[in-house]
Amino acid sequence: MLATRIRQKDGLFYFASYPAKAVLEKARFISRFYGEGEEMISAQSVPQNDEIAQFIARVERNDEAFQRSLSRAKVKSLRNFYEMAQSQPPIPGTVLLFTSETIKFTALAGQESVGNIQEPDSKYLIIDGQHRLAALRFYLKEHPTEAAAINVPCIIFDGRSEDFAAEMFVIINSTTTRISKSHLIDLYERVSWADPDKRFAARLVEDLYRESDSPLRYRINRLGGRSQLDKWILQAELFNELHRWISSDWKKIRLVTNSYREGERYYEVIRDFFKAAEKVWGDSWDHDGYMVTKPVTIKAMIRVCADLARADADPVEGRAKRWEARLLPWKEQMRGFRSEGFYERFPAKGQIERVARIHRDLARWAGIEVRASKVATS
Repeated sequence: MLATRIRQKDGLFYFASYPAKAVLEKARFISRFYGEGEEMISAQSVPQNDEIAQFIARVERNDEAFQRSLSRAKVKSLRNFYEMAQSQPPIPGTVLLFTSETIKFTALAGQESVGNIQEPDSKYLIIDGQHRLAALRFYLKEHPTEAAAINVPCIIFDGRSEDFAAEMFVIINSTTTRISKSHLIDLYERVSWADPDKRFAARLVEDLYRESDSPLRYRINRLGGRSQLDKWILQAELFNELHRWISSDWKKIRLVTNSYREGERYYEVIRDFFKAAEKVWGDSWDHDGYMVTKPVTIKAMIRVCADLARADADPVEGRAKRWEARLLPWKEQMRGFRSEGFYERFPAKGQIERVARIHRDLARWAGIEVRASKVATS
């Protein structure tokens, strides 16, 4: 097999392009992976004397990121990506493989770094990329022709100590650079394989940031934002709250034929609510001496908005004025939202508990019934 030999300081390893079927035959899975229904890739037995494989298998069994339900979701997401990807490469990142055998490398004439490698007799251990290869295996089964045209970029480490492989696994799985949550939210609208409820929530964030009639316009701290206005809430925090709401309503939303119009409707509900809230809070709105437009209160108000919208979204005409009257009791609670002593007045073990507490208080003061959400928030 043709490969490039790469030297970094004292280390040598190889880069090779493996046909999909070949790499799946040559690599071994030490975790179980599930496809549709109960279709499964069984974990291969790990010999007791293979300390590296034992180590990795132990970590994966104990790491929540490799539990059965999340593995299935991740593999399904990747497989869907392979199906949707056309001009972009389905597997742009390298898969890291390891063999304890020493690979024989024969350089091509006139070349020092390019040549042929002799594959090891045993199967490769996958240091990084088991989910990608598991998804590829399911994809190959369902789309053999398309999958046959996929070549997987692989980095191969060979003949090194068990400590080297174990350390490499820990480094890859603990310090991998991850895309920022804010950047990911920006991308939801542009990737066709993203979950539709997340795209829906991301569109709401975008509208709240850009629309000229949004009370939160340019107040959301987002990646690449250039507005000089003080920011009230991180884009990721706002997205989490909106997605919490959208997830709980998703069974109803997904039945709507025109999802963009439904997105506009949700935006208008949130816009009217915050317009009403701004009127009620008066001088404390966007005031450094108060916590009204701080993340903890904004998130709580979004939950109140969801509760109120479920009970009183229609008629649309006059809604902002109607809701202003409904929220009027908040004006009497304004002193409680002064920055000084705020956390003592709303004691909690952390931000999540404090948001929930403020949500309950705001709803109670306005006589709004709180609907328990089954969707966990972060």
